[in-house]
Amino acid sequence: MRLTLLGTGCPQVDPARMGPAALVRGSGRQILFDCGSGVTQRLVQAGTNGAAIDALFLTHLHSDHVVDFHQLLVSSWHQGRSRPWKLFGPPGTIGFVERSAALWKPELDLRIAHEQRPNESGLEVTVTEFADGQCFRGGGITVTAVKVNHDPFPEAYGFVVEQDHLRLVLSGDTVVWPPLIAAARGADLLLHEVFIRRELRPDPDHRPQETIDRVASYHTLSAEVGRVAAEADVGLLVLTHFVPTRFDPDALVAEVRAHWGGPLVLGEDLMTFDLASRTLSFAGATVAFGA
Repeated sequence: MRLTLLGTGCPQVDPARMGPAALVRGSGRQILFDCGSGVTQRLVQAGTNGAAIDALFLTHLHSDHVVDFHQLLVSSWHQGRSRPWKLFGPPGTIGFVERSAALWKPELDLRIAHEQRPNESGLEVTVTEFADGQCFRGGGITVTAVKVNHDPFPEAYGFVVEQDHLRLVLSGDTVVWPPLIAAARGADLLLHEVFIRRELRPDPDHRPQETIDRVASYHTLSAEVGRVAAEADVGLLVLTHFVPTRFDPDALVAEVRAHWGGPLVLGEDLMTFDLASRTLSFAGATVAFGA
């Protein structure tokens, strides 16, 4: 089972860090988690495309996690997708897809009528809304939804992905949350969001201290994420969804190291982790991260 980070950013615009998205490949299946800004470009850079995706899972419906949904749909059709999308999301996903379809219907109708492509199946979407603890199995991979706490956003989830004896956990957006820690206990890899509060300076005209405090209140802080990994006793901690996207990496490592002494990676777009061989591939380099 391989994990590729397609987007490690947040709503902040940064060409080095696209919006949240991750790709899991294993047993001949390709599963996409979230579809933030730039996901279609990153899929191609990762050696695949939207046409090849077997299923899409959404952690929650915040805009930075779903903003490229329609782009993903249309670009995959142009790439030759000839089967409907299987979309799994939290309560509210059906309404989100219906509103997106209604918004783009006039343009899409004109495109379909004029371009006369062989089929329209690649534009169809089958939506399944999941609940906490619900499992989905297919092609040797199991995905289990774990409800997390991103209050006041009502429905937010992480995921446990399993193939054979391998287990990967994606936190989604959340505060430190005991049910997620329990679900991640002993996992081979924990992909966890991080909010680096010390890097954000108040700006009365743009980002007052109250705003920083409110955004921090529904994320996991850099001073906390090491404790999460330690309590879960995971094999590897990989950080993603960096807020802000630019930061002092040495200071972040030191902060996490105060509570976590195991393998740690500050994620970058297009990093790939092979859980079976326990290797990290990025920019032509391959690193083994231990048994």
